Amino acid sequence: MSGFPYRKAHVIGIGGVGMSATAKLLRDNGLVVTGSDEAVYPPISDVLKRDGLDYRTPYAAANISPDADLIVIGKNAKLVRATNEEVRAAEDSGAKIMSFAEVLGHLSAGKTAVVAAGSFGKTTSVSLLAHALLEAGLDPSFMIGAVPLSPPMAAHAGKGDLFLLEGDEYPSSNTDDRSKFLHYHPAHVLLTPLAHDHVNVFPTVESYLEPFSRLIDMVDAKGKVVASTSGELSGRFLASVKRPVITYGISRGDWQVRDIIWGERTRFAVVEGDREVARIETGQLGIHNIENMLGVGAFLIGQGFVSAAQFAAAMASFKGIKRRLDRKSDKTRIPIFEGFGSSYDKAKSAIAAMKQHFGDRRLIVVFEPHTFSWRNRATMHWYDDVFEGAAKTFVWHPAEQGSGTHQQVTQADIVAHIRAAGFDVEAINERETAVEAIGRSIDDKAAVLFLTSGNLGGLIEAVPAWAEKTFPV
Repeated sequence: MSGFPYRKAHVIGIGGVGMSATAKLLRDNGLVVTGSDEAVYPPISDVLKRDGLDYRTPYAAANISPDADLIVIGKNAKLVRATNEEVRAAEDSGAKIMSFAEVLGHLSAGKTAVVAAGSFGKTTSVSLLAHALLEAGLDPSFMIGAVPLSPPMAAHAGKGDLFLLEGDEYPSSNTDDRSKFLHYHPAHVLLTPLAHDHVNVFPTVESYLEPFSRLIDMVDAKGKVVASTSGELSGRFLASVKRPVITYGISRGDWQVRDIIWGERTRFAVVEGDREVARIETGQLGIHNIENMLGVGAFLIGQGFVSAAQFAAAMASFKGIKRRLDRKSDKTRIPIFEGFGSSYDKAKSAIAAMKQHFGDRRLIVVFEPHTFSWRNRATMHWYDDVFEGAAKTFVWHPAEQGSGTHQQVTQADIVAHIRAAGFDVEAINERETAVEAIGRSIDDKAAVLFLTSGNLGGLIEAVPAWAEKTFPV
């Protein structure tokens, strides 16, 4: 770790997916690592235990070891000096303070960094990249901002030259407004679909696209930019790029998909121009996952990192990511899945995937407006049609964290808007009564989709447990 002269790190906010992955990378690079958070929940608590990473709850100045020479502070509304004694103690300690993006920038320096960025699909894309390269016998370093099933860990310090990074456009910390990915040193960029997101930070389309332009500008002439054509802003953005770009899309781009045969195991062909490159089989749901695989194939096969046969084998064995349309139980005959519902496009793609694969069933959506975008008045129009295809939608109450920093709407506002748009909707607020309400809507012809980037008050565990007893296999 040349240029990274620290021995003991403390990670404040270790319960976040990115923070826990960064903690593992630090530990795997030889540092002693401790951590803390207000509270830590599954699946991250399970990950930290598996990885042998110690942490304390809640936040307290005493959590910081006197000999910590590096302190990593997360991007969370509660991690500010004025209201958090542990943050104050960190800033007064004399230790080096970094965001996890700064840490990743340092750890990846000197490696060939591949940054997957975009509005949606980047987490899955990094997981696919890592899985394919590992299956091909390479040993990349990587950081995934989720809990993947393939590969079986979110972070790894490999011996190979490649370093795969999930590039998030969100600000780096409460004291650094730069997009996280601007701390990285991209040799190559895989750009997934673009659509206006994080409106509390990027109020205009121009402000949202600006950091992506800066990211592309960081890639030198020898590097490759592989970009999706499918996002609502992708065409506009690509028209502004002044360098060569390799494009991909289901039916528009240098790399495309042909002959999709939907099923429990979906099959399709990857083509470059008029040339068929590979035949792929996957158990992943939805057209968006096919497009993710297409983009990863365009990069890995196109640049010679893996062969077409190696790529096809890796796609066939890819198990997915927790919270990205993963099945919550095999012990009930009701299909129950969780999608990562942090934005309009992610929610729409998850609902479309469920309808594609379970179109003969009534779709019950259980939704939590957790991110700022879902609870901001400026994006209430998302509710006009986002739940199209759902037979019934249950809405958990919005998160309150950071509510004073933007135009927060209420649960009643959201439910009224969805109902006015013509959809069957019901508010839920307490776990036991919510399970009962959801249960009344479930029969043998139903399928359930959780949509949240939070924890939905424990319903993600409670509803499958109820279904296992009521509709066992």
